[in-house]
Amino acid sequence: MNLIKASLERPIAIVSVIVMTIILGIVALERIPIQIAPDVNKPVISVTTYWFGASPYEMEREIVNKQEDALQGVEGSKRITAETREGRAKLEIEFDMSTNMDKALLLVSNRLNQIDDYPIDAGEPTLDTSGLDDNAIAWFILTRTLGNEQNIAAYGDIVKDIIQDSLERVPGVARTNAYGSSETELRITIDPEKMAYYRLTVDKVMEIIRAANSSISAGDVNEGKREYIVRTEGELQTLEQVREIVLISEKDLNGRYGRVIINDIAQVEFTFKEPRAIIRYLGENSIAINAIRQSGANVIDVMNEIKKTTDDLNQNILPQLGLKIEQVYDETIYIDSAVQLVRQNIWMGGILAVIILLIFLRSWQSTIVIAVSIPISIVAAFVAMALLGKTINVISLAGIAFAVGMVVDAAIVVLENIFRLKEKGMPTKEAAYKGTSQVWQAVMVSALTTVLVFVPILIMELEAGQLLQDIAVAISVAVLMSLIVSATILPALTYWILSKNKSSSFFKIAPLDKIGSFTSTMILKYVKAVIISRKSSMLIVSLLIVSTLGLSYLMLPKLEYLPEGNRNLIFGVMLPPPGYNLKTLTDIANSVEKKVENLWSINTGDKAEAGQPPKIKNFFFVAIAGGRTLFGASAVEETRVKELIPVMTQSLFGEPATYGFFSQPGLFVRGYGGGRSIDLDIIGSDLSDITLTAQKAAGLVMQEFPRSEGHQMRPKPGLILGAPEIQIQPNRIKLADNNVTARELAMGIDAFNSGIRIDEIIVNSKRMDLTLMGVENSINETQGIENIPIVTSEGKVIPISSLSNIFYTTGPTEIRHIEGERAVTLQIKPADNIPLEVAIDTVNDKIIKPLLDEGLSSDTRLDISGTADELTLTWRAMAINLLVAIAMVYLLMTILFESFKYPFIIMLTVPPAAAGGVLGLYALNLSTFQPLDMLTILGFVILSGIVVNNAILLVHRTLQLVRIENLGINDAIEGATNSRIRPIFMSTLTSIFGMLPLIIFPGAGSELYKGLGSVIIGGLSLSAILTLLIIPPMLKLFLAEEISK
Repeated sequence: MNLIKASLERPIAIVSVIVMTIILGIVALERIPIQIAPDVNKPVISVTTYWFGASPYEMEREIVNKQEDALQGVEGSKRITAETREGRAKLEIEFDMSTNMDKALLLVSNRLNQIDDYPIDAGEPTLDTSGLDDNAIAWFILTRTLGNEQNIAAYGDIVKDIIQDSLERVPGVARTNAYGSSETELRITIDPEKMAYYRLTVDKVMEIIRAANSSISAGDVNEGKREYIVRTEGELQTLEQVREIVLISEKDLNGRYGRVIINDIAQVEFTFKEPRAIIRYLGENSIAINAIRQSGANVIDVMNEIKKTTDDLNQNILPQLGLKIEQVYDETIYIDSAVQLVRQNIWMGGILAVIILLIFLRSWQSTIVIAVSIPISIVAAFVAMALLGKTINVISLAGIAFAVGMVVDAAIVVLENIFRLKEKGMPTKEAAYKGTSQVWQAVMVSALTTVLVFVPILIMELEAGQLLQDIAVAISVAVLMSLIVSATILPALTYWILSKNKSSSFFKIAPLDKIGSFTSTMILKYVKAVIISRKSSMLIVSLLIVSTLGLSYLMLPKLEYLPEGNRNLIFGVMLPPPGYNLKTLTDIANSVEKKVENLWSINTGDKAEAGQPPKIKNFFFVAIAGGRTLFGASAVEETRVKELIPVMTQSLFGEPATYGFFSQPGLFVRGYGGGRSIDLDIIGSDLSDITLTAQKAAGLVMQEFPRSEGHQMRPKPGLILGAPEIQIQPNRIKLADNNVTARELAMGIDAFNSGIRIDEIIVNSKRMDLTLMGVENSINETQGIENIPIVTSEGKVIPISSLSNIFYTTGPTEIRHIEGERAVTLQIKPADNIPLEVAIDTVNDKIIKPLLDEGLSSDTRLDISGTADELTLTWRAMAINLLVAIAMVYLLMTILFESFKYPFIIMLTVPPAAAGGVLGLYALNLSTFQPLDMLTILGFVILSGIVVNNAILLVHRTLQLVRIENLGINDAIEGATNSRIRPIFMSTLTSIFGMLPLIIFPGAGSELYKGLGSVIIGGLSLSAILTLLIIPPMLKLFLAEEISK
C-alpha cells in the first residue's frame, strides 16, 4: 500500500496535509451559516388574490375557478388546492420533487397572465414559493408608552416607513411583515345629493377618475443627434390633483366653460383604512412585526444586527413618537441552546471514548494516537459541509455528534494489529507497515459500508430525505477521513511511539482485567463448543436469528412522521360559529385572555407552583375580520411549553360551537398551523352534501379522539353553512324604468356601504389606495341596507329597496377546493402519546369505514392527506432505501471476499442488530415516549452499515489464517475470534459511549435525535455479542463445505 509506506517514509508531508485540513476546517466553521433546521426545497407555489368585500361564493366564481382552469395540466403539478373566504382567495399548486421551481414559477405566472376578466376592483394575484426559510426568525410587538392615547393601528405608516425599513436594511433579512396596523389611503367621500344635482353616477365618477390617473409611453422623437422619449404623465400624485379632476366641462351660450370637479361633490382627504385585525399582547393593543431571513444567511449574525437595530429604534426614534418595540420571539435562543448542547455532547462523547480507549490500551501514547482521529475527522466534516453548501443546524450537528463515536473504529483495528505483530517480535517499522496493510482492505470496506448506506438518503428527494441529508454528509465525511487517518497518521505515530517505548502497556486495572479475561474465556469456550459439528452450528444460528427477529416484531413501536422539536411557542386557531364580526371575535379573545392572565409571569412571577402549568412569558391574540382568531404563548420554563396546550384549549370550553386548535409548531413545517396531523378530506360537488357528511365524520372523530384526552380537531372550513348573508337581487323592470344598470346598482351599493377601491396611486413615493366612499357608509343594522342611496343619471337619489329585492339568508364563510372540487377537511391532531400510524388506522377503521358502510352520495368521496400522506410516502421510500443500502453493503463485500457466500454470513448480523435497535428504543420508551419517526428509522439504516464491520474483520482474519497461514478450520476460527474479541469490544464501547451523551442529557434539540441514538446504541450493543455468537458457527458451515469441495 503506497499510501501507508508514504506515511512511514514522509511523516512531515502527512502532518502538513492534516494541519492544512484543520486550518481549512476552522475557516469553514466560521463561514458556515447557522440556522435552526436544514433548508428544504418544498415544491409548492401559492397564489393569493384579494378582492375586498367579495363573498366566498364570488371569490370562488370570479377568481378561483378561473385560476384553476388556467393552471390545469401545468407541467410537474401533482395537486391543486384552494380556499376562498371573504375578500381573499388562496390557491396552492404542489409539484413533483424533481420539478425546476424557477421554471414552474414562470409557467404559473404565464398561465395566470392569460386571465383577463378579473373583476375591476380585484387585486393582482401574488405568487410565493414555499420553504422552511419562510418561517420568521424573530417577532416584535409595538406598543404605546405611558400617556400615549393614540389608536395603535394608526401607526401603520410609522411601522412601514421606519421600523420595517430599518429591519429590512439588516443584511440577511429577506422581508418583514406587519399585522394589526392600518394603512393610509386617499379617500374620496361623495355626497349623493350633490352627485344627483350634477347627474353623476358612482360608475361615471369612477370611470373619469381612472381615466385621469394614467401615464402612457408615446414613443420617441429624433432631433439631430438626440432621441427624446415621449411620455404622457397623468398619474395622480397629490391631494390637489385629485380634488381638481374635472367631472363635467360644458360650454354655455356665451362661450364660457362651466366645470364640475371632484371637490364640488366630495371631500378628499388622507385617512386610515379600518383595521381588519386587532392584536393584543399581554393585555395591550399592539402591532406585530416579524422578520424572515434570506436563504443561507447566518441566523446568529442576522439576529445580532436585528437587536442592534431595535435598540437604536428604542433609544433614538420611537420614544419621541410615544412608542416602544419589544422582541417576543427569538429563534436563536433555541439554536444557541441546541448548539451548546450538541457541543457539550461532542466533548463529553469524545472524553468518554478516550477513557474507554485508555482502559483498553493502558497507554497514554497509544490512546492519543487513536484519539487524534476524532478532531481531524470532525474538522474534515465541516470542510465538506462548507463545500456542499450545507448549514450548521440541529440535524447536521447531531450527525457530527454521532460521528465522534464512529471515527475511531478504523484506528482501533489498525493499532491493535500493529501491536499484535510487534509483540510477536517483528521490527517496529515492519510491524507498522504490515499491521496496517493486513487489515487495510477490511478496514476500508468497513468504512465504505458505513458510507454506502447513506447514498440512497443523499438522492432521496422527499422532504424527510432533504432533512436527513445533513446527517448523512456529516457522518460519511467524518468516517472517510478517519479511514485516511488510519492509513497515514496512525502508522507513522505508532512507529514513532513504539520506537521510543518498548512496552505498550504501562498500568493495570485488576477488576477490569478479570472481567475482560472472563468474557474472552467464555466466548472462546462457546466457539470451541459450537464449531464441533455443523448441525449444532446451524441450530444455534437459526435460534439466534429467529428469536431476535421475533423480538423485533413484538417490540417495534408504531410509525411517526418527523419529530417536532420543542420550540418555545404554542400557536392556536379559534374557529367560531359563522358570522361573528371583529368586535365579537375580540370579545371572545378577551375572555380567553382573562382566563389565562393568572399565569402571566408579569403578574404572578416566574415560578410555577407544584403540580401547576408553567408560567406564561408571552401571550398574544390576533382577532381577524372574517371569522378567525389566532393565539400564541410561550413559557418561562422553555422545556415545559407543551403543558400550555391543554390550558389554552380549555380556555375555549364553554364557547358555543367554537373550535380551538392549539399546537406546538414543528421545526420542519412551514408556518404555524402545520405539524403532525391527519387530514380527512370529504370531496364532492354539492356543498350541502359534503358538509352533512363532514358533520357525521366530525361526530365520529370526537368519539374516537376526545378532546379530554388531548386530541384536537379543526374543520376547514367550518361545519355550519350559516354565515348570515344579505342578497340583493336587482328588479330589472324598476332598473330600466329609472335608467339604472345592474352594474351601477352594484357599484353604488359597494361605495355607500363599505367603500370601493378605484385605483392605486403614488404620493411622495408611497403607494396607497384611492378609495371612493359614500357619506352614509356607516350602516350598523341590517335594515340600513334598504336605505343605501343610488344616484341615477337623471339626477334622482333612489333607495336600493325601490330598485331591488332584499333577502336575508345564509352562506359559507369559506369554500375549499381540492383538485377543482369542493371539499371539507377535518384536520385531526392526535395526542402526543398516540403514534401517527395508530391514529391513521383508527381513522380508516372507525371513521371512514362506518361512513362508507352507511353510504355516501354518488359524487362524494373520502380521502386521507396531510402528514398522514407524507408518512405513507416517506415510509415506503425509507423501506426501499434500507433494502437498497443492505444490497449495496452486500455487493461491496463480495468485492472484498471475491465470494457471495461470505458476505451472506456477515449480513446475518444485521437482523440481530435491528433487534438490538428495537430493544434500545423500547428501553428509551420506558422513560420517554419515543415513536418510530423517520429520523429514528435512519438509525436502522445506519446500523445496517456499521454492524457488519466487526463481522468483516472476523471473517477476513479467519480466511487469512486458513488461506495464508494454512491453519485448520477450527483453529483458524478460534484464532480469529481470539484476536478480534478485544478490538470488537473496544470499537463497540467507544462508539456507544461516544454517542451516549446524546441520549442522556436533555435540552433543546435532544428530543430530535434521542430515538436515533437509542437505536444505534442498542443495535451496536447486541450485535457486538451476537456477532461473536453467529459468525464462528456460520464460518464452520461454509468453510467446511468449501474444503470438502
